[in-house]
Amino acid sequence: MPVEAQQPDDLVERMQGDDLDAFEEFFNTYKRPIFATALAITRDQFVAEEVLQDCFVKAYRVRERLDPGRSPLPWLQRVAINMCYSRVTRRGATVEPITNLITNLVVDLAARPDQVVESREVLEVLQRGIDALPPKQQTAIILYYLHGYSLAESAEIAECNVGTMKSRLHYALKALRARLPVERRVPVTSVKPAHRGVGR
Repeated sequence: MPVEAQQPDDLVERMQGDDLDAFEEFFNTYKRPIFATALAITRDQFVAEEVLQDCFVKAYRVRERLDPGRSPLPWLQRVAINMCYSRVTRRGATVEPITNLITNLVVDLAARPDQVVESREVLEVLQRGIDALPPKQQTAIILYYLHGYSLAESAEIAECNVGTMKSRLHYALKALRARLPVERRVPVTSVKPAHRGVGR
């Protein structure tokens, strides 16, 4: 399960009451996972920072619609993902979130994950593979492997059902696995993301 900052019980309510200190606390509580998502998708720090700011500006503008009884993080992730794909730009540089994403991902892709992680060439192959995925499959990979959301949580953020999220992960993994050298691939039947539990 993804590690989420603990939200004070009354944080959203205070923000809804126009408490600017509460909004600053809200921003500081959730900025890291949102920035990680934006940077993993856009691969551009400046654009990721813009998305981060715009996401929280929107959150403040629609603060009355937020449910004080639920974590706003899934909604923030959804907003950030949509903003990213509306302005996505690609850069060649590898940044920390995408490296972390690939490190988590190769466990389900490679017969010898330790060898893959040590191979810069293979990391670059997987990075290009992630870039080439359709946006919905790329989002599924980012939510599941970068942030560690369960299938159900990933589906909630992506606004689809669990079966659809499972299918997106399956086809994304199949496409990425095909890019690996044959001797490093895990057989397709051995990858079962649907059975990966919360708190993996």
